[in-house]
Amino acid sequence: MALRAADRLKVVLNHLDRSGVAVRTSFTSAQNLSHHHPEALQYTFDTDVLSPEQRLAYEENGFILIKNLVSEEDINRFRKEFECICKGDVKIPGLLVMRDVSIAKSEFVQGEKAVTKLQDFQEDPELFRYCTLPQILRYVGCFTGPNIMAMHTMLINKPPDTGRKTSRHPMHQDLHYFPFRPADRIVCAWTAMEEVSRKNGCLVVLPGTHKGTLQEHNYPEWEGGVNKMYHGIQNYNHSHPRVHLEMGKGDTVFFHPLLIHGSGMNRTQGFRKAISCHYASADCHYVDVKGTTQENISKEVEELARKRIGSDITISFQDSWALRGRLVQGDRTSL
Repeated sequence: MALRAADRLKVVLNHLDRSGVAVRTSFTSAQNLSHHHPEALQYTFDTDVLSPEQRLAYEENGFILIKNLVSEEDINRFRKEFECICKGDVKIPGLLVMRDVSIAKSEFVQGEKAVTKLQDFQEDPELFRYCTLPQILRYVGCFTGPNIMAMHTMLINKPPDTGRKTSRHPMHQDLHYFPFRPADRIVCAWTAMEEVSRKNGCLVVLPGTHKGTLQEHNYPEWEGGVNKMYHGIQNYNHSHPRVHLEMGKGDTVFFHPLLIHGSGMNRTQGFRKAISCHYASADCHYVDVKGTTQENISKEVEELARKRIGSDITISFQDSWALRGRLVQGDRTSL
């Protein structure tokens, strides 16, 4: 009798990954766009959390979607904290509040430009709870290993587009922003705080592009303008198959930092919210980006740091990440 598909995958994994840990089989909720088995499993660890199908899906596509991972209660608490920050009821040291270049109408505060993103919320105990949720970390460990650093935190509040298309996010690779390696030990957890669809600008990913290299990024030449730090890849294959990640409240996608992704315009009247954290193995190491394609973002981050803390203090690109990073599991071995 022919082996079932899951049993065949077990056999493949037993040959590829002999860690001695039992493999639990269940079907992935990610879209598996490839029918070819990878030659080796280089992107995940066998922790008995991901099923064989899920590991192969991430191997081939560079992302995996987990349904209903974060509770409605937690998401509502994060939303309430975001509202308090927008109203000025909560002041967080080091928090970067970003606003759209063309959106004049704010969601919570009258007469102010819209808050479109909170960045670096690691000093906010309530929002940082997201980065420490056990159900998130059990998946993160599949990609990073047991020593986990929360390196980059964001709450995205994509506004209704004004017609200038500034609510778009250009196609990019997150590794462009990070001066630490190896890339395979970095992963993003991105959780929808409400229904996310093509209408309100869901994530768009190019499956399999995580197997490529880091591309050159810069500000796209868009007529309506581009928001600060929204770098994009100048030249990528526009005919590459793409997936629009429509998600429900609490759904979470985990993806590789080399995966090319972006998001479209928000064509609705509401704001589209998501919360995310980039994690890295604490065993990762910093690299010098001078003379590389990352030198432009390095200079921009260093200039921003001087504006925030004073022109008489110099903080390097690497130092800015070391200051933001927080250990959330295991030991802080290197980063």
